[in-house]
Amino acid sequence: MQRIKFSESILICDSPETVFDFTQDYSKRLQWDTFLIQAELLGGAIHANKGVKAYCVSKNRLGMTTEYVTFQRPRYTAVKMTQGPFLFKECLGSWRFRQVAEKSTEVTFRYSFTLRFPFTLVTYFIRKNLQINVRRRLIDLKKNLEHDC
Repeated sequence: MQRIKFSESILICDSPETVFDFTQDYSKRLQWDTFLIQAELLGGAIHANKGVKAYCVSKNRLGMTTEYVTFQRPRYTAVKMTQGPFLFKECLGSWRFRQVAEKSTEVTFRYSFTLRFPFTLVTYFIRKNLQINVRRRLIDLKKNLEHDC
């Protein structure tokens, strides 16, 4: 099985702490995450953290449960799929927040996944669609955080 990887980055005029906290606040997630129609933490969790599970549903109605495997505020977070749509055999995602100047943060979303057959036949289209959606999410995140830059 071929592992598919891609990443997208954007500069946001705010501190890594602010950007990190905003992205990890599930009460605000749907304000900026245009790919999702539902996002919630599971098991009674009120804050994202290592070991916490989350359930998200995309606009195309595909739901996925993920578990935080890394949570290093304000620099890095990563999740792995624990249950999801049949098309994915595996799915991993990481978000990095790197200060590049005072009040300027580079945000990088990286994704890695393996598809099940017969979805492997349309790998290019699935990857391209996901990458476009990730790029839009980052642009919308930037619009939500930048007000006077």
